[in-house]
Parts: sequence; structure tokens; C-alpha cells
Amino acid sequence: MTCQLIVYACPNGALAAQIETYFAKSQLLYGPNSAHSYMPHCSLTGFFHNEERAISNYVHSLDRAYHKVIAKGESPTLIVEELEFQPGWHGLTLRDRHLQALIRDFIQHAPIPAEPIRSKGWLHLSLAYDFAPEQSAPLRQLAKQLVDPTASVTWDLRFYQRSQDNQWMCYQTWNL
Repeated sequence: MTCQLIVYACPNGALAAQIETYFAKSQLLYGPNSAHSYMPHCSLTGFFHNEERAISNYVHSLDRAYHKVIAKGESPTLIVEELEFQPGWHGLTLRDRHLQALIRDFIQHAPIPAEPIRSKGWLHLSLAYDFAPEQSAPLRQLAKQLVDPTASVTWDLRFYQRSQDNQWMCYQTWNL
């Protein structure tokens, strides 16, 4: 059976708690937007498809890439740059340290999926998108009130499968 797979970096710590509070309050006050369909994350790859039996090989390839970076004495992580507000999108812009190299290595050694695995060039964490234009200003104000981009944060590298009914299965987590 073909499944949908993806690699995320997910925040932990004070920043993650602030984002969760923002998600809850923004949904309560303004209704759901597309960001509410996902847990707080930074996409490191686009979605890709393969048979379920290939999952363990993907996990092994990602683990290998992770340990290769660690063995070099490099610390793969994400650095929060700023809160950014564009028309139709609000979020955190991020910068990587050795993380995109890790993902390139993963893609190079991963099983061949039904379509090529795309690495993400624009690293970000979405707070809100696909919202009504009149909600932009209040959502911006709420984000500025609740989300401090300098708050402490650590990141996890995670390998997920998303089912057709939008259920998520995390197969492996690595501390960044």
C-alpha cells in the first residue's frame, strides 16, 4: 500500500508552548486556517510516496545521515530569525545549521520513492495561512502578543507518515 511520508523539524520548549497557545487562541477567536491542520513544524522535505514496507529503509537512511553530521562534530539545528507577516501567511522564518546538508544526504541515500524527494529551501514555521484578509491584522497582533521569537527552543528531527484520514504516525525522532 502506498503511503505519504515527510521529514519535519518540530519545536520543543518555551517557543513550542507559545505556538500551541497561539494555535488554540487563534482558532477559538478566528476559526481554523490551514496551519491548524498540522502540528507546529518546519518542513524539511515535501511529501513523498512509497510503499509502507519501505518506511524502515527511510528511517535507516535518515538515521545514517543524522549520525554522519554528528560524527563530523556538527550540530544540525534551526535558528529562529524573526516573526514574519506576509499577505496570507504569518510565521517564523528560520535558518539552518547543517540541517539542509543532512537532508541532502538523506535524499541521496533514501530508497527511490514513486516521485523524487524535494528538500525545502525556504525554512519556516507557519502560524497562520489561507485566512480571510480581514483576519490578517488581528492574527498579526495575536502572534506578536503570544509568540516571542527569542524564546528558548530545541528541535526534533522527525520522520512521519500521514494517512488518508489525516492521522500522523511518527516513526523516529532525533534530537537536534
